[in-house]
Amino acid sequence: MWAAEAKTLAALDQIVDPEAFQRCVGLLAGSRGRILTAGVGTSMAAARKIAHSLCCIERPAAFLSPGDAVHGGLGVVQPEDVVIAISKGGGTREISNLIPAIQTKHATLIGVTGNPESVLGRASDLCLRVKVEREPDPFNMLATASTLAVIAVFDAVCIALMTVTGYTREQFAVIHPGGAVGDRLHAGTAAVAPKPPGL
Repeated sequence: MWAAEAKTLAALDQIVDPEAFQRCVGLLAGSRGRILTAGVGTSMAAARKIAHSLCCIERPAAFLSPGDAVHGGLGVVQPEDVVIAISKGGGTREISNLIPAIQTKHATLIGVTGNPESVLGRASDLCLRVKVEREPDPFNMLATASTLAVIAVFDAVCIALMTVTGYTREQFAVIHPGGAVGDRLHAGTAAVAPKPPGL
């Protein structure tokens, strides 16, 4: 299975349209509002991870629960926001239900799907096609490789955003004081930190 998933990641260069990738980076870099991610099932796991990674590079992001969204949660969506909606087939009902409000509110919709001709693909301001040849399981049904591919694409998006926005190690140290990463970041800044007055 690992070999199959590694093959999936290696094929992304041929699957993901470079222009769409660059447009995605540009939209997220230029966003003046929040970035909201949405997905259900395994796409929900990817959406939550993407939101966290974006926060780590100072692109304010949060996960929008599709279930809660249609019961008033869509009030969080505002005109300057970007919504990243993830659906492998592009027809997930819970995701499709969000589209009319997103469009009415004039937020930007980035659809992440393997099917650009789907409901989500056609409704999106930008469709980022992420498709896998097949899932590694015997039934070709468990969204394992496809979920990993979406996460990998947005890991690359985040790394590109760090370059585009000039994100610094010092910025990261402010928002990530905890854990081993925080220890490493602050060890680096402590060496150059000025001494407090009077010491």
